[in-house]
Amino acid sequence: MAIRIVDPVTDYLDLMEQLFDFEAIRDLFSSGFMMRYDAMHAVTGPYAHIILEDRLGAPRGTVVNGTPSVDFGGQHPDPNPIRAKSLVTLMMSGDAPDFGAASDGDGDRNMILGRGSYVTPSDSLAILAANARLAPGYAGGLAGIARSMPTSAASDRVAESLGIGSYEVPTGWKFFSNLLDAGLVSICGEESAGTGSNHVREKDGLWAVLLWLNIIAKRNLPVADIQIDHWRKFGRNYYSRHDFEEVRHEKAAELADALAKTLKDLPGQNFAGLTVQTARMFTYVDPVDGSISSNQGVCIHFDGGGRAVLRPSGTSADGVTLRLYLETYEARDGNLLRTPQSALMTIRDAACGIFRLEEYLGRTVPAIVT
Repeated sequence: MAIRIVDPVTDYLDLMEQLFDFEAIRDLFSSGFMMRYDAMHAVTGPYAHIILEDRLGAPRGTVVNGTPSVDFGGQHPDPNPIRAKSLVTLMMSGDAPDFGAASDGDGDRNMILGRGSYVTPSDSLAILAANARLAPGYAGGLAGIARSMPTSAASDRVAESLGIGSYEVPTGWKFFSNLLDAGLVSICGEESAGTGSNHVREKDGLWAVLLWLNIIAKRNLPVADIQIDHWRKFGRNYYSRHDFEEVRHEKAAELADALAKTLKDLPGQNFAGLTVQTARMFTYVDPVDGSISSNQGVCIHFDGGGRAVLRPSGTSADGVTLRLYLETYEARDGNLLRTPQSALMTIRDAACGIFRLEEYLGRTVPAIVT
C-alpha cells in the first residue's frame, strides 16, 4: 500500500491567504501591534505558530500554550472568560497587548478581546459580518447571515442594513450547513463562540481571529473603538448567558411541564415591570429541505425589545444544565456603555419570575455567567 502524508497546516494556510489580506496584517505587526493568542494546549497551536508568527510576523511568544496535549495541559480548553481567565486578566491589565484571542480543543470556537474590552460572540458575529468586505475573500459581499436562536439579534440588524437575508436556526451546526450548501448565507455564528463562513462547512476559530486582524489592519482602530463605532451605527444588543448546572432531572422536567401549560397565557402579563409580548416554544422550518425542528427552547419577548430564552444544554449523571439567555436592545443614541449585567437586571428579574427558578431550582444565581 502507498501512504501519502499531507500537512494540514500548509493546506489551511494556503486557503487563508486567499481569504485575507496577509500583507496588510504583516504591516500591522511590523508597526508594533502586539497580540496574545492562547491555543489552550489544543489543536490550533501548530497552525497559530506558523501562520501568526512565521508567516505574518507576529513576535515569538505571541502564541502561548501552543503545544497540543492529550489532557490540554490539565486545563479545560473552552475559550470563555471563565476557562481562559489568565488571558482575560492580561487583557484587562495595564500591560495588555492590543489584541487577544483564544480557541478551543478542536479549534472550531474562539474568544476575542481588545485592550480593556471583551467582545461577546454575538457582537463578534455582527462586527465580522459588517466589516467582511474589507477581506479579499468577501469583497464581493455576503449572501446572507445566520445565527443560532439563543444568539443575540445584533447580526440581524447588519443583514437588514446590507439588504441580505438573515436566518435564525436552532442550536447545532448542521442547520447552518444546509444554508451554506444552498448558498443562502456566507457567515454564521452562535453564542457559544462558534463562528464560520462558506470557506468550510464548520466553525473555524482561527479563521475568525484572522478576519478580526484583517479588519483591524484595514480600519486602523483598536478593538474597543471598532465595537463602539458598531454600536453607534446599529445600536447595542446587551446580552448574557447564565448557566444553571447540575439541575436534578426531575426538577428540570417539572419546570418544563409547568412552562408548557402556562406559555399561552403569558402574553400581556407583567413581570418585574415588563410586559410579555410573545411567549413561544421555538420551532424551525428549514428553508432548504423543509424539515421541522420542534421544542428548541422557550422564547419570551417583552415590550420594548427585551428577550429571555431558556433551554436545556446537555445532561449527565449529575443532572441537567439549563441555560438562560438574556438580551435587551439599546438604540444607537442611547446609553451604549453600561455593563451588560446592569443593563439586563430587569430582564433577569422578569425571567426568574416567569420561569419560577427559585421554586424549581432552589436558586436564581447561576454557576457561570458569560
